[in-house]
Amino acid sequence: MRKQLNTLYVTTEGAWLHKDGANIVMEVEKEVRARLPVHMLESLVCFGRVLVSPPLLGYCAEQGITTCFLTPNGKFLARVEGPVSGNVLLRRQQYRCSDDPTRCAPIVRNLLQGKLYNQRAVLGRALRDHGSKLAPNDEAALTRAHLRLDRIAAKLPHEVSVDLLRGYEGEAAQSYFGVFDHLIRVPGTAMRFTGRSRRPPLDAVNALLSFLYTLVTHDCRSALESVGLDPAVGFLHRDRPGRPSLALDLLEEFRPLLADRLALSLINLRQIGERDFQVMDNGAVLLREESRKTVLTAYQERKREELKHAFLEEKAPIGLFPFIQAQLLARHLRGDLDAYPPFLWK
Repeated sequence: MRKQLNTLYVTTEGAWLHKDGANIVMEVEKEVRARLPVHMLESLVCFGRVLVSPPLLGYCAEQGITTCFLTPNGKFLARVEGPVSGNVLLRRQQYRCSDDPTRCAPIVRNLLQGKLYNQRAVLGRALRDHGSKLAPNDEAALTRAHLRLDRIAAKLPHEVSVDLLRGYEGEAAQSYFGVFDHLIRVPGTAMRFTGRSRRPPLDAVNALLSFLYTLVTHDCRSALESVGLDPAVGFLHRDRPGRPSLALDLLEEFRPLLADRLALSLINLRQIGERDFQVMDNGAVLLREESRKTVLTAYQERKREELKHAFLEEKAPIGLFPFIQAQLLARHLRGDLDAYPPFLWK
């Protein structure tokens, strides 16, 4: 089993990162704030105005460590990486499969089976753990949404059209997010959820979800590249210049556990609240700098938790699961597995 390495998130404005031997050194106003051995890292993520020396960029690329630059709010800017791993034959199979609807549909079906199973797990756990504390109308709404997701999931195995599968995914998302506000147990109006809003997020819950989705997408992209797959060519998400479509495909399976469930925990445990967000002039709602650190810490802790993988029947840190799924997808495309086994949160 691959060893889980760390992702270094740098959120301090004006930080200067440089190489000292085999270490990364972070200075702020010429004062050393941190020193970390490079061999402990698999990626470096910089938020906002963070400067990285060219020797450090080159050294990280040589060591297989990607460096990613994001805006303070988590929007992707650029990525620096070394030579692409894997072989051209695997990528050729990926491109052929993506262009062939008959080969693409089974992968999309299984991706969506994983996503819907995990969405139902989020709703099911809320009903099981807090059903007695919910208002009757809230409990009834969650139960109806859970049953609707069951019905949609039952249709997937018989569908061969990728476009219709995408339609089912949209229907499931509408049902799931239609009851998401019932999962938030804090009083008041500041942390309410009325529907998904993106680019920009227009409320605190959407700002938190979008930030977490960015983190999971980064991990999915890194996992796909580490096994030699092209993150830009997907199956569920259509190709679009600049969009990591395959990383977004893989993200769908992990949204409920690594993002949605974590966001709910942070809100319901009152680790994140109204004080942690700021409203911009254009109406966008964004996480404050100190609050981003709280979310990043919680995300890293969640990744260190262990789960049993349903297909491999082995326990592993949750942070390794994107890599495991990328490996399974590569094995399927090579012909070693008859089908792609989705990630099921059990």
